[in-house]
Amino acid sequence: MSAHQSKSSFSEKSTPMAFRDTVKRAEQLVETSMKGNDASHDASHVWRVRDLALSLAREEGLSSNPDSMEIVELAALLHDVGDYKYLRDPSEEKLVENFLEEEGIAESKKMKILSIIKGMDVVVITGFKDELTGVGNQEFPPEFGVVQDADRLDAIGAIGIARCFTFGGNRNRVLHDPAIQPRLDLSKEHYMKKEEQTTVNHFHEKLLKLKDLMKTKAGLRRAEKRHKVMEEFLKQFYAEWDGKA
Repeated sequence: MSAHQSKSSFSEKSTPMAFRDTVKRAEQLVETSMKGNDASHDASHVWRVRDLALSLAREEGLSSNPDSMEIVELAALLHDVGDYKYLRDPSEEKLVENFLEEEGIAESKKMKILSIIKGMDVVVITGFKDELTGVGNQEFPPEFGVVQDADRLDAIGAIGIARCFTFGGNRNRVLHDPAIQPRLDLSKEHYMKKEEQTTVNHFHEKLLKLKDLMKTKAGLRRAEKRHKVMEEFLKQFYAEWDGKA
């Protein structure tokens, strides 16, 4: 936050105006901290996740609770600030926590926002295998469900396909190699391990599993359509790769 920007008093009874000021500063933090990221994890991704999360929250009936909507918006905006995949300096891991402190976010809201962000990528915590089988699953607040679903929705469908190949290109991964099989039984250790993989394999290792991991009914409805888009894409991709289409 620049010196000329005053800290907003964002208490439990924060005014709508004070909250919108906090949102604007959060947007500035996103643009500044994610400026060097590739287009798979840039500010546009965050804006889409924010819009999706708020839309899902309304469909799930959270709009009647202003505090819940504020938590959803800030968690969605800040969820990729300090992302481990793009860390340039260890201090970036504290950017979100420091921002919330500087904004005077009420302790209860701050803890909920941080909890949502830390739990966003379950792979880092337990692995897809555990979540798919229900191992380690626990009760989660509705705000977490809509924000995580929104982030996962942006990873699938047409946008998800574009993001997947953008990220793969940024990491110099080959598009496809029939000799490299996808790792279908991913644990946290395997997911985090930097070993040779292809961009197409990421669909099988992660993206095609996301539909069944949606936590809200609203998220599942959208995920089903986006899932079909990916299935059709892969069917056409393999046909073209093999010279059959």
